[in-house]
Amino acid sequence: MSEPKARGGDWTPPLPANPPQGRGTSDEGRSRLEGGPEARSQQSEPLLEVRDLTVHHGQLRALDRVSLRVFPGEVYAIIGANGAGKSTLLRTIAGLHRPTDGAILYDGKDMTKIRPERRATGGIVMVPEGRRLFGSLTVEENLKVGATYARKGPWTIERVYEIFAWMKDRRTQRTAQLSGGEQQAVAIGRALVANPRVLLLDELSLGLAPVIVQRIYAMLPQILSTGLTVLLVEQDVSQALRVASHIQCLLEGHTTLEGRPSEVTAEQVEAAYFGLPGGNGGAGSLPVSRGGLGGIVPPERTEALWHGSTPSSRAS
Repeated sequence: MSEPKARGGDWTPPLPANPPQGRGTSDEGRSRLEGGPEARSQQSEPLLEVRDLTVHHGQLRALDRVSLRVFPGEVYAIIGANGAGKSTLLRTIAGLHRPTDGAILYDGKDMTKIRPERRATGGIVMVPEGRRLFGSLTVEENLKVGATYARKGPWTIERVYEIFAWMKDRRTQRTAQLSGGEQQAVAIGRALVANPRVLLLDELSLGLAPVIVQRIYAMLPQILSTGLTVLLVEQDVSQALRVASHIQCLLEGHTTLEGRPSEVTAEQVEAAYFGLPGGNGGAGSLPVSRGGLGGIVPPERTEALWHGSTPSSRAS
């Protein structure tokens, strides 16, 4: 199905004039990350934890004993090729797939068998791949859907209109008439008004022009300033390396690389992404091979979307 066209082109809001200081995490997350990876590992309780998760689609094993720990305020990015199991992981955390084995813990409590709607009202909210808006409803009606069973918190429809300034003037327009970038903004807004603690973002860049992707990600610091924790799946690896405080690469349902962006090189990411020899040993054990993965550059040479998000700041 073709993407609906916008009236007057795709959404291109201006980049923030004074980007917030930070490394792609909230203030809470930055305080937890100070002191390097050792400080992260010493935190007593992650907000979200996945333990040895195995998921099947029929006879196909989509995830095989995948584990992760996401601490409050982090931006945790899952990268990997198509079919690696990234979206399956997010959908399982959201409760849309039932795991074959393993556990999902949220704020220390086992959520593995909890229904999806109870996870959402408890604070785990997903922006799904493909946006999944109600095309016949208006922008504001879609936002009201997200607010129906919202937790108490800072996010309201009016607050979303402040972040996405174009939206208020077009709140009565049906979302089927919006461009892809505008629809993605509405999908993010719909999730925010539910006042999540953990925001799951599945393939924000899918089907969008690079400039639109950058402008959407430029809004991330304002979203994080409310204390949100973000777990994102991203096909644009360079984008993930720019915004994340921690990354994990999946290949055919297995973890092939995990660490802070400042600790990995483009060659290591490439090896983990494609499953090159030695690609399952973590940073430092992967072979060095020249060439790039879709234009990846090493994290130390990436240009930050806002001040303070460079790898050198993450390593502090």
